[in-house]
Amino acid sequence: MYANALKLLLLIGCLSLPAAAQALEKITLHALFKNKVIVIIDGQRRVLATGETSPEGVKLIVVDTGNEIAEVEIDGKPQVLKLGTVIAGFDQAARGRTILYAETSGHFHADGLINGVPVRFLVDTGATTIALSSDMARRVGLDYLKTGRPGLASTASGTVRIFSLKLNLVQVGGITLHDVEAGVIEGSYPTEALLGMSFLGRLDMKRDGEKMELMKRY
Repeated sequence: MYANALKLLLLIGCLSLPAAAQALEKITLHALFKNKVIVIIDGQRRVLATGETSPEGVKLIVVDTGNEIAEVEIDGKPQVLKLGTVIAGFDQAARGRTILYAETSGHFHADGLINGVPVRFLVDTGATTIALSSDMARRVGLDYLKTGRPGLASTASGTVRIFSLKLNLVQVGGITLHDVEAGVIEGSYPTEALLGMSFLGRLDMKRDGEKMELMKRY
């Protein structure tokens, strides 16, 4: 009888383990409404209201319908989700690693942070540094006119004025780098921040079809 009771207690304990203890692979923000979102977590469709936590341990913090983003919390860590973008690499045991998936256009996007401010990146291995428009730089809070080094750069649109500076912190998924070179281009182009080689060049990159894995070097 004692052995049977012990087995029952062990079974209850196993059933009670939170799903958050498992490593998450992929999350997609499928739809958003006022104070509510629909997310796809490892293939499971979840409807979350603000403050609610999914069985996988994903908690909805804030919904921004204007910018089509939602802030969630995973294992106590904030993460910004962009509508329609697949992001992955949430296993805290694998910190320093993130996985991106190509969109239908074939491009890889990543939601991240510049100096703590949410930014959507376009992965661009052809860009020497992270590149921002001056409009985006102001939104992020960069005083590029004061701290940047003025110069000229060649783009598809011709020669443009650029200000070179260092970003204190750039975060993409589980990867955080400090003192990352960037260039601010005057005007509204590029419309998305370009994640160039000043960030990517400090990582190990592995692509397998529509999947790209980024790993921090130690």
